[in-house]
Amino acid sequence: MRITISKENYLKAIAEAEAEGEAVIAATLKRWLRVSAPAVTMATRRLVRDGLIHVAPNGHITLTTAGADIANRLLYRHHLIERMLAEVFGMEWYKIHDEAEQMEHAISADFERLLDEKLGGAGPCPHGSPLQLETAAQRRARGLKPLVELNGRGVVEYVFERDRPLLEYLDGLGIRPHGSVENRGPATGLEARTVRGLTAVEVMVEGELRSVDPAAAHRVWVRPV
Repeated sequence: MRITISKENYLKAIAEAEAEGEAVIAATLKRWLRVSAPAVTMATRRLVRDGLIHVAPNGHITLTTAGADIANRLLYRHHLIERMLAEVFGMEWYKIHDEAEQMEHAISADFERLLDEKLGGAGPCPHGSPLQLETAAQRRARGLKPLVELNGRGVVEYVFERDRPLLEYLDGLGIRPHGSVENRGPATGLEARTVRGLTAVEVMVEGELRSVDPAAAHRVWVRPV
């Protein structure tokens, strides 16, 4: 069985979408991978044929053990590459995910081993993700909560990394991993500001009050202090 870049991308997307709490169906993969519906149909047929996914009668897609092994191996490589780009080369945090997406398919097993020896596999990535994918429930279990739910001050520990415009938007506001934030609550009264028609979340960042898109504030996880 030949494992192509396309197959790897589909398997990783299934694992990531599941971790984000989504029920994975064909439409989910179309959105996550930005491909056409016919492309998803063809890809899932090949993955079923190769024993890498299971498609239930209701269309729900899950990884088989073999499919999960491939996805986890790719996720591990992605994690190591992100850390290399940040810790060795100092690349801007909001650019790193896209760069690692391109590199993860190309590195050899020998280079992966060298990265593991140099960096160690246990540290978080530049966006705050641990080595293993986490669900929202697992983040809450270790004391984190979305910025939109924060009451008072906190430290940013995780930012959803698979959305470059989101990362650039947050960086422009000064909201970055390991940075301090203070949620002042939703804007109210005559001075209430909105972002894309929704009431903004007022957040104190670097000594300045910022209006944050509430959808973006759901994608930032903080540890209250």
